Amino acid sequence: MKIAISNDHAGTDLKIYILDYLKNHNYEVINLGTDKNEAVDYPDFAFKIAKLFKEEKIDYGVLICGSGIGISIAANRFPHIRAALCNDMVSCELARLHNDANILVLGGRLISKDVAIECINKFLNTNFEGGKHLSRVNKLSNPPII
Repeated sequence: MKIAISNDHAGTDLKIYILDYLKNHNYEVINLGTDKNEAVDYPDFAFKIAKLFKEEKIDYGVLICGSGIGISIAANRFPHIRAALCNDMVSCELARLHNDANILVLGGRLISKDVAIECINKFLNTNFEGGKHLSRVNKLSNPPII
């Protein structure tokens, strides 16, 4: 399983912690985020993951900014992205089961490292349920022209 992780300056510490965890659990990880704490623009880091998804080079993504909100908005600009901001295991499970989310988004200033790891595990180990949810997910990638 190939996972990309990207972050702005507010997510650097949590990103480094998650990177170590994923590598120690034999995931192939691509680090697209900043490794510094100097201010950067979060959309740039969401766009990097969106590009790799478009090129079909990764299976899942993790995005981190201070709250998770801005980077979620940036990632979800693309029809092939379903980025879900999650703060607990239930939201992670539902994001995968019902929404086929392909990016887990975390708020680096809002979530503990332990809960973030629990979220990562739940997200990566939950499969999309399909069924009635499939047509809904398809609408996300093909919205009507308004």
